[in-house]
Amino acid sequence: MNTVEQQEYLIQKYNVPAPRYTSYPTVPYWDKEIPAAAQWMDVVKYTFAESNAAKGISLYIHLPFCEVLCTYCGCNTRITKNHSVEEGYIQAILAEWSLYLQQFSEKPIIRELHLGGGTPTFFKPENLRKLLEGIYEGSILHPEKEFSFEGHPNNTTTAHLETLYDLGFRRVSFGIQDFDPKVQITINRIQPFENVRYVTEEARRIGYDSVNFDLIYGLPYQTLQSVSETIDKVAELMPDRIAFYSYAHVPWVKPGQRSYSDKDLPDNAEKRALYELGLEKFKALGYTDIGMDHFALPEDALYKAWEQKDLHRNFMGYTTFQIDLLIGLGTSSISDAKYAYMQNLKKVETYKEAVLNGELAILKGHFLTQEDLRLKEAILNIACRGELYLDLGLLSMLNDESIDHLKEMHREGIIELESNKLTVTSIGKAFTRNICMVFDLKLRQAVPAEQQIFSKAI
Repeated sequence: MNTVEQQEYLIQKYNVPAPRYTSYPTVPYWDKEIPAAAQWMDVVKYTFAESNAAKGISLYIHLPFCEVLCTYCGCNTRITKNHSVEEGYIQAILAEWSLYLQQFSEKPIIRELHLGGGTPTFFKPENLRKLLEGIYEGSILHPEKEFSFEGHPNNTTTAHLETLYDLGFRRVSFGIQDFDPKVQITINRIQPFENVRYVTEEARRIGYDSVNFDLIYGLPYQTLQSVSETIDKVAELMPDRIAFYSYAHVPWVKPGQRSYSDKDLPDNAEKRALYELGLEKFKALGYTDIGMDHFALPEDALYKAWEQKDLHRNFMGYTTFQIDLLIGLGTSSISDAKYAYMQNLKKVETYKEAVLNGELAILKGHFLTQEDLRLKEAILNIACRGELYLDLGLLSMLNDESIDHLKEMHREGIIELESNKLTVTSIGKAFTRNICMVFDLKLRQAVPAEQQIFSKAI
């Protein structure tokens, strides 16, 4: 078959439900029993003692409030225009943080901190200061810290940018998604280009080192022309990083997505063409494809981490270095203590009730086995470095079907197999999630119905 036919064949074959691999095992395959708080804290204390002095720790703070529901969004959000919720939620986060501080044998060294949402800039600048100064109290800020936040172009003010800059933040990510008016109306995310230009230029004027734009392909009513025009507008501002995400259509999980139907979405071939268009245009602008969905300019720290093979991936996405202890604060946040995971309760009220009563708000967790740890390392190497050494220990965990699948991917040009080394090809980058799936024993052992909970890979 010719190149076009081969590409269409691969799209049809590999456009299957697939995890995004911010963890292994992925959340649906964690232990069924809810872990005891004492068990979780024992692992946290062990990992903290093992890594704090050498690497520091990471913090992720989830701020779930949004004034308007963006119907494409798959995040855990609370829609409200009532800003009186800010202070009570801040009180709860600081109460949760104090539970961890009580367990640490020394002051935590905060190396990495990210404010996610929701809409972090829903909060007033003075309340963000109150939150962060409360976090910093009793902590040490690493001299090479990387602090970042997600900002909505419509409500991120100069005061937000200046306040967070004063508090050590040097990276900001703006959710753009698409500039086409019809698409914006459909997904209920209406933001003029001039708003994006303003916050981008303000961030750079103030001194931010890195500005990221989030874009999505596969949204309702997107066409090659509309996506091309969106990227042309992005090119006027040249963000340091671009996240080009595949739209996850999961209306059975997010009812807001039922406001449009499958017939409004690009089909498999059209969606793949949107990705190829983005890839071509980003490369022409000087961006490098550094991993699943992510592009960076050569001057950006994410590119340098990729080039030096220091790139890491966790529940915050790609990061520039590996931190063993990630503490997630706030409703639905996920923590990674290297040997165990834990997710907080998702409902704001039950989360607040637990932590304000001096208890962890545990929804679920997972304690990693030695097999889990080995497979986690393998999947990270594929996702972050595009390569993996297939030693005998790792190969012994794969069955004959998985080995045959790797050989098939080699014949299809998705990976190269040479001297017990797997390397993801330029064609294969778009199928990274599929390659990781070969090493996902939990997923392969699941019944087909359980595998449908994920969005499609392409």
